[in-house]
Amino acid sequence: MTEKDRGDAAENHRDTDEEVEEAHRPDALLLHEIIRAEGEEELRRTAVALTLSAFAAGLTMGFSLIVPGVLKSQLPDAPWADLVTSLGYSIGFLIVVLGRQQLFTENTVTPILPLLHERSLINLWRVARLWGIVLAANMVATFVIAYALAETDAFKPEVHAAFAEISHHTIESPFLTTMVKAVFAGWLIALMVWILPATGSAAPFIIILMTSLVAMCGLAHIVAGSVDAFYLVATGAIGMGDYLWRFFVPTLLGNVLGGVTLVSVLNYGQVAPEVEDKAASTRD
Repeated sequence: MTEKDRGDAAENHRDTDEEVEEAHRPDALLLHEIIRAEGEEELRRTAVALTLSAFAAGLTMGFSLIVPGVLKSQLPDAPWADLVTSLGYSIGFLIVVLGRQQLFTENTVTPILPLLHERSLINLWRVARLWGIVLAANMVATFVIAYALAETDAFKPEVHAAFAEISHHTIESPFLTTMVKAVFAGWLIALMVWILPATGSAAPFIIILMTSLVAMCGLAHIVAGSVDAFYLVATGAIGMGDYLWRFFVPTLLGNVLGGVTLVSVLNYGQVAPEVEDKAASTRD
């Protein structure tokens, strides 16, 4: 083999190695670092930016009632119809996630990783500030869109009947059952956030898949479900006390528990030694 041939072979080998490296899926540490960097960015955002983004997300989540309601009003009363309406539930999430709007359940992952990486009172305060702003803005916006849906005549009576039927499922379970459903919902949404950096162009499919599972399984999501429950408040079907005790409190507790413990803490735990080694080498 000539010197030129050996050089060409070495070049081809390097090209192959680069292609393999690019095609290889990100490992757990890389996913952790990507999400932690996003969390640091979110924690640095101003209160105004967070409020506007979270308010926009709450309004957008109205489509997770509108689209299933319209579909339900048009479909026959058949077992497969629920599967179709579950796909409609994903539309609000799809717009929010791809539009980079602030949704509370996503924030059970992204800002938690910086806190786990550097456990300090300052970081704890930063996370509490982010959670408080985003949750409050999400809730106000869901009330606004639910009230608008209840008062408008833009949708036919049969669509409003579908809105009411869907919404009643949100508050039908007792406190503990709703909380358990919310744990699973928080788990699924946090897992979606965790794997999205590895999905590339498949991100819309992953969002639709994970969020439609929430609807298909009848799970409880604090923001999407608040649109449903507030719709019942706006129409006079339930009172604000029912909303708070039968939905808001158990769902909030469950979503936080599912997202923080079952995704953030466990996934951080699997890479913690590597993260600490990397931090130590950086200090050295």
